[in-house]
Order: sequence, then C-alpha cells, then structure tokens
Amino acid sequence: MQRRDLLTLLSRSAALLALGSLFDADGPQARAPAFARPRFTGYPFTLGVASGMPRPHSVVLWTRLAPDPYAEGGGLPGQPLAVRWELAEDAHFRHRVRAGEAVAQPAHAHSVHVEVQGLDSGRTYYYRFMSGDAVSPIGRTRTAPAEHEPVRRLRLALASCQHYEQGHYAVHREIAARDLDFVLFVGDYIYETSHPDHMVRAHEGPTPTRLDTYRRRHATYKLDPHLRAAHAAHPWVLTWDDHEVENDYAGEHSWFDLDTASFLRRRAAAYKAYFEHMPVSPAMAPQGPAMRIHDRYTWGQLAELWTLDTRQYRSIPACSPHPRLSGGRLLHRCAELVDDRRSLLGAEQERWLAAGLHRSTRAWKLLAQSTQISPWGVDTPVGRSVYSDSWDGYPRARERLLAGIAEAGVRDVVTLGGDVHRHVAAQLRLRPNDPRSPVVASEFVTTSVTSRGLPESVMGVIRYANPDLVHARSDERGYALVEFTPASARCEFRATAHPVAQDARLHTQAAYAVERGRAGVQRDR
Repeated sequence: MQRRDLLTLLSRSAALLALGSLFDADGPQARAPAFARPRFTGYPFTLGVASGMPRPHSVVLWTRLAPDPYAEGGGLPGQPLAVRWELAEDAHFRHRVRAGEAVAQPAHAHSVHVEVQGLDSGRTYYYRFMSGDAVSPIGRTRTAPAEHEPVRRLRLALASCQHYEQGHYAVHREIAARDLDFVLFVGDYIYETSHPDHMVRAHEGPTPTRLDTYRRRHATYKLDPHLRAAHAAHPWVLTWDDHEVENDYAGEHSWFDLDTASFLRRRAAAYKAYFEHMPVSPAMAPQGPAMRIHDRYTWGQLAELWTLDTRQYRSIPACSPHPRLSGGRLLHRCAELVDDRRSLLGAEQERWLAAGLHRSTRAWKLLAQSTQISPWGVDTPVGRSVYSDSWDGYPRARERLLAGIAEAGVRDVVTLGGDVHRHVAAQLRLRPNDPRSPVVASEFVTTSVTSRGLPESVMGVIRYANPDLVHARSDERGYALVEFTPASARCEFRATAHPVAQDARLHTQAAYAVERGRAGVQRDR
C-alpha cells in the first residue's frame, strides 16, 4: 500500500478506528499469541492508539483498555491485564520487527506505555495491541533520522487549544491525512472549563478536580474519531499549558484556590491523568504533583527541538491582588514586571535551555512552548497595558532568553507556540517593537484547533501597537503546517471559520518563510 493511499484510508476511516483493525480484520485474532485472555464486556480499545517521542532508535507506543471509559475503572475489574503489542514494517504485519507483552495496571487506568528500543532510524513502522480476543486499530509511526544524518526535510503540524465544546475536530481530520514527520502539540489538550455561550457539543460532566473526573475528561477528547485518527496516523511530540490542570495556574498557585496543598492535590490528579492518556515514556510518570515534560529531540543534522514547560515552574503573575493568587489580568504601571527573579520557565529550565542552544550544531534550533513570545500589549492613556499571564507579563525572562541567543551567537532560532487562539508570524528582537534593535529569532504561533479567539476589532488594535507582528489573525481556527529544509523554514497557516463545523474544509490563510542565516519572517509569495 502506497503512503498516500494509507493517509487517505486513515483519514476516511476515523469511525472504524474505534471498532477494530483497519487492515486484515480476521487475521490478527487468529495469529495472537496464547496468553491468559481477559473477557471484555465491550471493545476495550475505544480510546484508540497513539505513538510519540520519536528518537533515532526508539518510539513510544500507547493505548488504554477502557470498554466503558466513563465507568469506574473504565468498565474493567481492578486487576492487571496482559496486553500484547506488535511492531512491523508493513500495515499487514507480514514483516514484524518487534513484539512483546505489557501489563495494563488498574493504578494507571489500564493504560500502556511501551518504549520500543533498537529500531532503525528514519523508518516508518506500524503497530497494534491485542488483549483477550480484541485487537486494536493499527497505528503508523516513525523514528527520527540518525543524529548525524544530513536530512533534507522536516515537516510537522503545529497545533494547540482544542476545546471540545467549541467546535468539531475537522483540523485533526486534515492532520491525519497529511504527509508529516510528527505532530507538535503545544498545550491545552483538554479544557477543564465550560463556556455555554460558545457550546457546539457538551463535555461529559462538570469541571474536573479529582483523578476520576480528569480521566473522564480525557476520555471525552479521545473518543472523538478525528483526534484518534490523527494520533494513529503520526507520532506526537507534546508539551502542556494551563487547561490540562486549571486555567492560568502558575507553579503551585491556583487561580481561585488559595490553599496550596489543595491545589497541588488537584495538580497531581491532573498530571497523572495526562500521563495515562498521552504517548510519553514510562520514565515520565509523575511523582505526585511533579512531572518533567520539558525535553530535547533531534532530526538528523537539520533540526534540534526543545519542548518547554511554561507552567510548572513559573513565578506567580506580577502585581497579583493576593500574594498567592494566580490568574491573568491586564496590568498598567506594574513595578514587579521588571523584577529579574520572575520567570516562566524557572531558573533550572532556563539554564538547561541556554546550555543546549549554545552547544547545538544543527541547522535549525526550534523552541516549542505553549504561548506567544512576541509582544501584544496595547498603548493606553495610562500607559502600556499588558496581559500578566503572557510573556509580556514576564519581560525580563523574555529578555534573558533573547539576549542569551544573541550573545552566544546562536543563529536560525525559530520559536513555535500556541495558546492565544490566533495565527502569528513575528520578529523577535532584543528590544521588542524597536526597528533599530536586531531581530535575533523568528516566531510562528498557531491558532486554536477549536477555541474561540479575539474579535478582529481587538486584533486590529493589537497589530497597530506591535509592529513586530508581521501577521496576526484571531478570527479563524486551524493549525500551522511547518516545513524545514537546509535552506529555509516555511509556515503555512491553515484555517477555517469559528465554530468549526463537522464538514469544515480548511484553506491557507497566509504563508511565511524564514531564510537560513537571516533571522526574521517574510511573506512567502
């Protein structure tokens, strides 16, 4: 089967993913190895399959057994269950290269995270799971190229902010059908909040605060057939933002709960549910309210990618009305903004990133983080107004990041973000919006998959006040298709109207490019 045909099949067969194998439906059961077989009351692979963390010689495979995802224990008994997995060079599994057995533990919601080692670099593989008489959908994944390989292309889909209630996942339908190396998801995979005024379809219940309710919220998202198809079609690289836990949280500080101990219990539950539902390494399992998600990836000699955590270690927002209260707000004349101690990444992560950038010899250096780094405050009669939860609310942290890039002579840095529900192409200068200040890096930000953006009347004011924003539109939903070659980086902003309809088709809103050796975005003609 040709790659293009398989892409089309995965896209068109999203509903079938929940029912069984896309290929050779009768064969896998007959060939399954004979181990102790659980008896399921329903199909256990309702949440699909996924892969992630592509390395030159390894990849992570994921699934979760849940015949009834909203029931206690996913509709399963509270005992470990055997799950067989297979990895092959072809979609019909005639050429198997790895196989094994994992144990789905009830303590982890019967989720399975298999880190398959010893694989060939730069290869496409197919995988599936089996438990009892049930066979999962087939997923496709790929490993990264060898670290010293002179790679000609990296193509990724940059996505963020997929509020289930505010639209359908037509974006993921298109992503599933694309020819991609991986999906880069930079935050707000789930939303804990509900907005009745913009509701297209409903969450399964009220705001989650405990482990069982976060598990049900993740199940609601994974039950969408287009999201499952996008996971089955490509490996994913992930980081998070705030809504995976609570809107606008900062470190151990809650937006509305001043009790730190209570919030950390909620954060621990949210992190655990996140781990249980994402294709991440078993080594990333959280320890209580702590989970390291920032990481580093390579794509041959073409690109090096750092995924950053802007939530777990960030300082409380400046000029908060309460010393322990998080939450974003508009600020004017706030002296705390210039406090050098304040950080989005935390001191340790800042040092880790700076050291990595300084050492990198790859053509492109990519910083994947959850939001927009370039400024978007507005001028008012009482001074410049900035939003405290954004990088504008942490100007010294932004200055350290960009000054470190400039002083170390690091070239060809592109930042990739989300969160703000708008497509953005921007220049990153040492002194924001000052044309006399050199551009030291380039920025692409994706709009949301579904979440509502700002009105264009507001965006017009923001664009006028921030000339570094070469492009900024918040009226459409979508994702960014980003391609890197040895000569250039190109970003195509794919978009559709809000709210996203089931049958929506996406168009190209705009396209921008960065020339190798020359920082700054340019309109791609």
